[in-house]
Amino acid sequence: MGDNAPIGIYDSGLGGLTVVREVLSLLPGEDIIYFGDTARTPYGSRPPAEILGFMQEILAFFAGQKVKMAITACNTMTALGLEQAKTEFPFLLIGVDNGVPAALAASRKQRIGVIATEATINSGNHARAIKAAAPAARVFAQPCPSFVSLIEQEKLSGPEIETAAREYLMPLAASGVDALILGCTHYPFISPLIRELMGPAVVLIDPARETAAAARTQLAHTDKLATRARGQVRLCFSADLPRAKRAAACVIDFPRARSQAPSFALVNLQAYYSEV
Repeated sequence: MGDNAPIGIYDSGLGGLTVVREVLSLLPGEDIIYFGDTARTPYGSRPPAEILGFMQEILAFFAGQKVKMAITACNTMTALGLEQAKTEFPFLLIGVDNGVPAALAASRKQRIGVIATEATINSGNHARAIKAAAPAARVFAQPCPSFVSLIEQEKLSGPEIETAAREYLMPLAASGVDALILGCTHYPFISPLIRELMGPAVVLIDPARETAAAARTQLAHTDKLATRARGQVRLCFSADLPRAKRAAACVIDFPRARSQAPSFALVNLQAYYSEV
């Protein structure tokens, strides 16, 4: 039968656009509504209760849009609130893939690095998942508190991002990891810099593709795949549309991915949160 209702994808800011790109590639018939909370990014250093409140607001917005699925394209929100949210909203909910199976498959030495926000690292989710799958594996987890702010400011190169990257990545390079999980959807924006500092022997694991594949699997299993050949994309943000448009153009080749250009909008989340 299928289901032509939209898919919601959300993140603390611009990073989830990397997941939008992969969903567009795997599921070209789906309508997509993306929400990036650019007014309140970054989330990673905020108290967990505050992050969960923001997550509730975003999911209430998607409930108002009558989505059939929401993809949490944010490791921090996935780690802190996904399982609880699944019990509270009427649509399918999946989180960003943790990248662990791909990292274990890529790592010959079973020495795996994880870079993520402070909240994601403090949750311990990656380390637990790696140890559960491969007890002998070594995990080297590194919080990167400056990355999201710098990426959101479009500082993808230059002294500030390079100094931060060296501070965070040099200890991991010295530890001998041979696979590195990019535990935040913002980090693929600076993957060339990360690859340069870590060296060619280290495999970078970007979980966005696996996240899109998981979405396709769930939609197929529940008979909710769209029946159209091409869908539409609506990109919503809570602040600074010009910056968001630049980031979207950087990440996604919309003319190639869609026959129609995406629409952009500013969204007042509080209005939806108050109504639901």
